[in-house]
Parts: sequence; structure tokens; C-alpha cells
Amino acid sequence: MKRAEFLSCPIDLMSMNDTVDWIGTRVEQRQFTQHVVVNVAKIVNLQRDTELAASVRECDIVNVDGMGVVWGARLLGIPVPERVAGVDLFDRLLALADMKGLPVYLLGAMPEVVERVVEVAAARYPRLPIAGYHHGYFRDDEQAVVDDIHRSGARLLFVAITSPYKENFINRWKSELGVDFVMGVGGTFDVVAGKVARAPLWMQRSGLEWAFRVIQEPGRMWKRYLSTNSRFLAMLACAYVSRLFRRKGAVNA
Repeated sequence: MKRAEFLSCPIDLMSMNDTVDWIGTRVEQRQFTQHVVVNVAKIVNLQRDTELAASVRECDIVNVDGMGVVWGARLLGIPVPERVAGVDLFDRLLALADMKGLPVYLLGAMPEVVERVVEVAAARYPRLPIAGYHHGYFRDDEQAVVDDIHRSGARLLFVAITSPYKENFINRWKSELGVDFVMGVGGTFDVVAGKVARAPLWMQRSGLEWAFRVIQEPGRMWKRYLSTNSRFLAMLACAYVSRLFRRKGAVNA
């Protein structure tokens, strides 16, 4: 596994298949793995959020989820092979757990949403052992939820709560979870449950998934994406110009 640094954030240069194989091997060997995906918003936010930045750096694998990050990294000469979308990786890992008989725990979202995800997962993967599940509204009772996860015997844990809470929750409690693998999956449960529609494939590939989200929830999303996208472009421009000057200096040296 090759790791690079992009705008003060570590990223691992892995394809989807490489990621699934690597995680599968680690789980089989009972090596604890803390996973995270990063997108434009997360990279922007960790510049000022030191706790989030530390939580991301603690991860054993950092996948790129977002075409903006893929293209930005490539612009700076970092050969990111492809986008590894969290929602797609979640599905691939459920398939792996189904095949290997690995118990999973689903944590996050509204109660009715996580219950629907359990139903969908059980229908799609009949042999999948679901060790337990819990909604995402537990900030005042983290210890009880962690204890439930530990008692469940789950090997894989998927956490669908908002950033940066999910990254920091995982990093804070990782030694007490008792699982082999933990991954934050953000809004994945809402997509799987059918509460939120996913952008068409052409928009995903074109890096326009954020625009689809704005169309779905304009009141909540437009300010967020305007802020993070503009800051990301400014950071990327500075890094690109700095890279040009370094290369020019190396040539003239």
C-alpha cells in the first residue's frame, strides 16, 4: 500500500479491488483496521479542526471518496487510481462478510432508517450475520453503545453519523469496540434505506454528485458546498503554484 500526502491529508493510492482485498486480509488475520474516506469537505475541514485531522491520521487506510480529490491529487502529480466511494465500499464489504460469515454491526442514522438497512442487507445477503444495530442518536450514552458493540461479537462495524463526530467517536473508542474493522459511512444508510436518492452514474463520474445533493436539499447544502468547494479550489491553486515554483527551482539549480 502506497501512501501520499495531499493538502496536509494522508491518502492511500488504492483501487476499490485493492481496498477490499487488503481489508479482507487484515480481518482474516484479526488485525484491527481503522478506515476513513476523505472528500473535498473533509480535507477542507481538517485544516482547522485539529481533532479531526488527528483522527484521520490515526487511520490504517484512507480512501479517496470524491472526484474533486481524485482530480486535485492528480493535478499535483499524485497518481490516485480511482475514486473509492464509501457507499460502494460498504456494499462490497457486506458481500465479503456474507461470503466469509463475518458478523457486522450497523450504527447510525434515524431508528427507522437503520432498521430498514438491516432489512435490505438481510434480503440482499441472506447469509450475512448481523450482530446488532443501533441508531445514531447516542451522544449522551456513548459508553453503553460501545459496550453493546463489544458484547455483540461483531467483526465489522459501520458507523453512519455525521462528520467530524463519527471520525472522532471511532478514534476515541477504537480500543474498546472489540471489532476487527471499523469504517465511517456517513449518509450511506440513508441511501441504502431509500430515504435519499443517489446521483446518476454520469454525475458521479463527472464529479457532480455535490450538485445533485444541492438540488435535493438546497436550503441545507448550498452554503456548505459553496464554502468548502471554493476553499478547496483556493488551497489547490496555492499548492499547484508552489509545485510549479519548486519544479522551476529544481531545473535552475
